[in-house]
Amino acid sequence: MATMLQTEDDKLFNAILRINSKMFGLILGLLTGSVIFIATNWLVLKGGYTDETGHYIVGPHLQLLSQFFIGYSVSFIGSVIGFAYGFACGTLAGSLMGIIYNKLVQLRNTAV
Repeated sequence: MATMLQTEDDKLFNAILRINSKMFGLILGLLTGSVIFIATNWLVLKGGYTDETGHYIVGPHLQLLSQFFIGYSVSFIGSVIGFAYGFACGTLAGSLMGIIYNKLVQLRNTAV
């Protein structure tokens, strides 16, 4: 009977670990995407300046994200694209961290 309870406890423990990994990925994805969306729209509303050549510059540091996120720019459309990229990257990173955490917890649980 003890082995049956142990296997049921193990199943429940493993299910909780998987849920935590997925949730951590979802939350980190939403957080990352929202930060990019809000920061981009903040700079769009704040406005920019004109440099010596006459080009209107808005958020030159945030504009560097376009090197990694194809189609991103400091504009409203760019903020939506940035949210999508931020959500995807944050979800992948959060899920990976959750999976690594789960493996470490399982190793510790089997070692004890």
